[in-house]
Amino acid sequence: MAPPQFDKDGFVRLWPTTILRRLLPGHDVANAELQRLVLEMEAGKTGQGRQDFTTDYRSGNLLIVDNPAIAWLRDCINRTVIDYLKHAGLTYPVNWGLQGWANVNRRGDYHDPHNHPHAYLSGTYYVAVPKAEKAPAENRPDLRPGAISFYDPRSLANMTAIRGDPQIEAEFTHRPVPGDVLLWPAFLMHFVHPNLSDEKRISISFNATLKWSDDYLPRQP
Repeated sequence: MAPPQFDKDGFVRLWPTTILRRLLPGHDVANAELQRLVLEMEAGKTGQGRQDFTTDYRSGNLLIVDNPAIAWLRDCINRTVIDYLKHAGLTYPVNWGLQGWANVNRRGDYHDPHNHPHAYLSGTYYVAVPKAEKAPAENRPDLRPGAISFYDPRSLANMTAIRGDPQIEAEFTHRPVPGDVLLWPAFLMHFVHPNLSDEKRISISFNATLKWSDDYLPRQP
């Protein structure tokens, strides 16, 4: 991919951050099986013992489990990664591996702001999301239960923004639905808002980690 250049009017757009969303076809059937599998694994019926998937995400890899729904999801994630790399203009072969884990968020559960070190891309697939989740009347009205927020990686870039400036919003928030897969650069800080429903919020997060090649090294001008 060619480096950015000034256009004919003298402008150059630098340091964009790309997030990709796909609503996967056929997710209804797959999600029923994924939910069954995740809850069974959490209950320890697989013989692995009860797990807190979210905090123990490095102890295994859900995406290598021998299950038709997992195979479907793994294929969908790989195709989404390919779409992301094509959009970025990477025309040479890129080799990566996937590592995934489940998140089961009950009432009050959330994920602190964090990123995913040692990966190239990160993402989440949404299996079950509480319907029409709203903040309880006794809470402040700007709560966004169950949403995910992403934060501008350029520290304090919005400090000098004025009305109409695209840099004014340092946060981007999305309310996922079942079947959504999101993909973003692994360095990007994100926060999962609390689940305020009695329904479980179930998702499968993953990292795409590059298998290193010298071809990835930028060529010096």
